[in-house]
Amino acid sequence: MLTSFGRLIAIGFGTGLSPVAPGTAGSLAAVAIYFLAASLAADLAGYVLAALIAVGLPLGIWATGLLVSEVDPDPGRAVWDEFVGMWVTCLLLPPTALWLGAAFICFRFFDVVKPWPARRLEGLHGGLGIMADDVAAGIYGAVLLNLAHFIRVTWISG
Repeated sequence: MLTSFGRLIAIGFGTGLSPVAPGTAGSLAAVAIYFLAASLAADLAGYVLAALIAVGLPLGIWATGLLVSEVDPDPGRAVWDEFVGMWVTCLLLPPTALWLGAAFICFRFFDVVKPWPARRLEGLHGGLGIMADDVAAGIYGAVLLNLAHFIRVTWISG
């Protein structure tokens, strides 16, 4: 039963079964979950996001690892990594539709392109490799968008 629950998490509660672009479907679900959570508890949005990442990362290493096989070391249906990477991209950003839309586009770009060292991290064993490259893509997105947010706030306020 625990293994079945882990597999359900790994496939992003079904989004990984999308016949078209499962990673994009997982990323959209992740941003929707965060937007909903931030809308319900606006004052706690940053804490909710930190909790999602803190729980989601180790859970994802375990869960996505359940789908790994010698034939398929990074199964396309494993999309929990997109969830966590998407949430990392959203760190410190205002949880508005505009910024979350930008986060979605930015994360998907970095997840597809996989600039160094993300592509190397993908080669780590099992669930760790599945999760690590998306966390790296999320960090790239978070840095870029927070820099853009800082510049925007500085120019408007300054």
